[in-house]
Amino acid sequence: MSAYDLIVIGGGPGGYVAAIRAAQLGMSVACVEGRGALGGTCLNVGCIPSKALLTSSAKYAEIAHLSSHGISVGGASIDVPAMMGRKDKIVGDLTKGIAFLFKKNGVDLIEGWASISAAGQVKVGDTVHAAKNILIATGSEPTPLPGIEIDEQDILSSTGAIALDSVPDHLVVIGAGVIGLELGQVWARLGAKVTVVEYLDRVLPGIDGEIAKLAQRALSKRGLKFQLGRALKSVEKSDAGLTLTVDRVGKDKEEVIEADKVLVAVGRRPVTRGLGLDALGVALNARGFIEVDGTFQTSVPGIYAIGDCVPGPMLAHKAEEDGVACVEMLAGEAAHLDYNTVPGVVYTDPEVASVGLTEEALKEAGTEYTVGKFAFMANSRARSTGDTDGAVKVLADPDGNILGAHICGAHGGDLIAELVLAMTKGATVAEVATTCHAHPAMGEAVKEACLDAMGRVIHA
Repeated sequence: MSAYDLIVIGGGPGGYVAAIRAAQLGMSVACVEGRGALGGTCLNVGCIPSKALLTSSAKYAEIAHLSSHGISVGGASIDVPAMMGRKDKIVGDLTKGIAFLFKKNGVDLIEGWASISAAGQVKVGDTVHAAKNILIATGSEPTPLPGIEIDEQDILSSTGAIALDSVPDHLVVIGAGVIGLELGQVWARLGAKVTVVEYLDRVLPGIDGEIAKLAQRALSKRGLKFQLGRALKSVEKSDAGLTLTVDRVGKDKEEVIEADKVLVAVGRRPVTRGLGLDALGVALNARGFIEVDGTFQTSVPGIYAIGDCVPGPMLAHKAEEDGVACVEMLAGEAAHLDYNTVPGVVYTDPEVASVGLTEEALKEAGTEYTVGKFAFMANSRARSTGDTDGAVKVLADPDGNILGAHICGAHGGDLIAELVLAMTKGATVAEVATTCHAHPAMGEAVKEACLDAMGRVIHA
């Protein structure tokens, strides 16, 4: 029986980063992965392929707007297989890159699906591997809807939606969250009619409500149609396509929508089945997430868990930070992770980026706060590029400490980094506002929002 200091189950962002960091700290490490490629959901069928398609579709959509710049382009066409080929090459190159990093850092890759036969023992196939510690990093999968069978041909999860070989005539997206809006915009840009059906009366649940409204308005201008306050009852297949029956929430009224493809994007759930957690006595919460303490240890000593299968934001970069913190604590180093300063980004056009508390959360908690806002319409760089939709919104306490920051706008995922750093280091809105920002730049909107929180905004 081979023995390791640490066996990581799962080769996604949290797992492979944890394995590499543990090896750097001098541990003997193995990573078990049954997918056939490293990188997990994020790299293979999630973050990376979807962003590749968002980029490709954005370049095609931009052609339609070049006339305002005095540029005429004719005869543009879409080659979906070529677009998918580019996406697949990016994924392949990056997965090979992780395998190279494993070799470079001395991490053993064990191919196959793992179960934990006992504390300190990981079974892969017929072989049992011993480890002082086991780290579960098995990630998440799309949440299904009861009674709706996902076949990845007509009724799709995100996995099927990034692998279509042609542009659908009418794509109905069930769920107005991050995945639904991103993939909906990919296909809308390429010519599909896209209808987004959402149970709630708003898009992007969990995002600051005011920012979510700005995003919905901008996405509507870009071709997405929204039907909010609708619950999906059924999807019927026929030779003519798909027929969806939806209920108007609270109104006792049914509606019918015809489509040729349906994307079910109602969230994700942790992957824990097949690991043998019940027999081991590993505690799960009511939603199926593995319960862990401040060191990421489960209820069973020597077994740890990180990433999407534990409570907290279901984000690849959060999983990576979990993994590093966990193995550094195993090595006796001090580590800490504040989930309140983990940013989230929706890579639509415009982007939506957020960190910290929303205004709704502050109101619910009865927290005293001030608001600073600045619209990109008043930003000179945004006017010159034509990216004027959206705004920066900063929430601070009476002493100027930043409680939350939210952006809807071009490059929002990059602009939020300054505010994440400010929150992490305890910088106030005054310190951000009095830091010189380059001109003309989108980042000036961050400065102006912080000035507005102080009652000193200049350009609005």
